[in-house]
Formats: sequence, C-alpha cells, structure tokens
Amino acid sequence: MWKNTRSGWGLVSILLHWVSALAIIGLFILGWWMTGLGYYDRWYNLGPWWHRSVGMLLLFATLFRLAWRVANPTPVAKGHRLERLVAHLGHIGLYVLMLVVLVSGFLISTADGKGVSVFDAFVVPALVSGLPQQASVAGQVHWYSALALMLLAAGHTQAALKHHWVDRNDILLRMIDLRRARRP
Repeated sequence: MWKNTRSGWGLVSILLHWVSALAIIGLFILGWWMTGLGYYDRWYNLGPWWHRSVGMLLLFATLFRLAWRVANPTPVAKGHRLERLVAHLGHIGLYVLMLVVLVSGFLISTADGKGVSVFDAFVVPALVSGLPQQASVAGQVHWYSALALMLLAAGHTQAALKHHWVDRNDILLRMIDLRRARRP
C-alpha cells in the first residue's frame, strides 16, 4: 500500500504527486498575484512569507520524492514506444523544472545572505549569496522556469486525460486508486 509496484503507485507517491501539484499551482497563482501588490497592501509581506515557506517545504518534498522514486519500482509504462519516450522525457522535464523553480526561488530569497524562515518555525540558511545580480538573475530564471513548468504540467494533465478518455487505459487511475498498487 505504501510502496509502488510494477502495476500501480503506492500511497507515498500518490500523496506526493497530488500535494505537489496543488502546491505548484497555488504557488504560481500566489507568485503572479504578488507581483501586482503595492507597498501598502497588507499582503505585501504576508504573500511572500507564504510563498517562501510553502516553496521551501515543496523543495524538501521534491527532494524526498526523487529519492523515493529512485528507491521504488515504477509502474510499467503503457502506450506505443514514442508515447513511452515522450512520457519519460516529460517526467524528467517536470522534475528538472520543479528543481530549477524551487532552487532559483531559494537563491532570490537568500541573495542578501539571510536564510529563509519557514512559517517562523525554522530557518533554512543561505547556502549561496552575494553573487553578482543574484536576485535579478535568479528572479528571471524563477519566472520563466515557472511558466515553462505550468505549460509542461498542462501537457502532462492533457496526456493523462487522453490516456483515460481516449485510450481507455488505467494510467490516470493508477495515480488515484491504491488498489492498483496491490495487484501483482
């Protein structure tokens, strides 16, 4: 039930997938909205505080997710050879973009040498700071990689729906139904 099998995703993978998806969408919306806040808006400091805190937790979850993925089997890929290749490259792209977005956000937040407070519970120390135009360069990378991540995630969603409604296979159901992971 917890671990993946060759026939389905386990509970840990399913939860990490859906929590990450919700966090990514929420962070993108919040980040976009924050760019229009004025200095005297009450969310001017609160929005970035939430954005950084959730972003750091998502970075930790993504690193755990990658380790979990390496340590567990993945369900057998379905579709034609080209579909399986595109799916594999798409998943790699999603992970790479998630890491680029999250690390660049961390570099923006720590450009001044101060760590990132996560919900005022703990501080993640600045590992790299003081690079020339660190906040500006990381900001550009953060924005464009976030846009690319949203586009690739939209394609990922469309592919899952196509597999479910057009191909009538269980690719989408494997990311929802735990019983599929128990099948041999």
